[in-house]
Amino acid sequence: MSATLHELRRPLGQSGPPVSPLGLGTVKLGRDQGVKYPGGFSIPDDRQARELLALARELGINLIDTAPAYGVSEERLGPLLRGQRDDWVIASKVGEEFENGQSRFDFSAAHTRFSVERSLRRLGTDRLDMLLVHSDGNDLDILRNGEVYPTLAELKREGKILAYGFSGKTAAGGLLALEQGDCAMVTYNLKERAERPVIDYAARHGKAILVKKALASGHVCLADGEDPLQRSFTLLFEQPGVTSAIVGTINPAHLRDNVEMVARILTS
Repeated sequence: MSATLHELRRPLGQSGPPVSPLGLGTVKLGRDQGVKYPGGFSIPDDRQARELLALARELGINLIDTAPAYGVSEERLGPLLRGQRDDWVIASKVGEEFENGQSRFDFSAAHTRFSVERSLRRLGTDRLDMLLVHSDGNDLDILRNGEVYPTLAELKREGKILAYGFSGKTAAGGLLALEQGDCAMVTYNLKERAERPVIDYAARHGKAILVKKALASGHVCLADGEDPLQRSFTLLFEQPGVTSAIVGTINPAHLRDNVEMVARILTS
């Protein structure tokens, strides 16, 4: 029988729901422009997307990562997940919009509320388990001078989001975000490790860490030598602060390989 992640879930922060150590990123379900993968891909049709989600669920993955900036990802996930809401932990984002092939950013209170309400409608749910700020790179300015973080705190009190955090570009931003927020999404892989201090802070303070670009958007898998998949996931899960790595594959075989590798690492 293939390895699964059902028995390897860990809490999403101090009081969050248990999540699988691998999460399914869904940018490829909704957007094929302006993405930085080594090869081209076709957005899966509804049948393929439904089969991918069913496989992820079968393998023990219960964390889904989406965003308004991921094209039609949220709109597609709503119908695809109908009747399964309690089986999934859904993380979405706020701050970035992707229109006509271009990103634009809005961290105002009004847009934050508009975006969250829209995500709830699109996903067909009454709450988001995690809501992350999609940074434009100006991490400290967003957190110190923007309206988005105080607005997310209000939305958490209202019960529309259960936890919130920051998907940034810098260690300084991640550290500041975790002082008030529940989670940071960081880049950490064989090529990029500058945000390691954020992971260490989260481990000490019981905060959640989601890792983006765990496989450097697929680029590490092009490397020669020792198995890059094993090296990548070993590096990640050596860090006690890492909650889950978000992997955006739409290839069922790759998804199985990722799950089997992580299960092997975490049970060895």
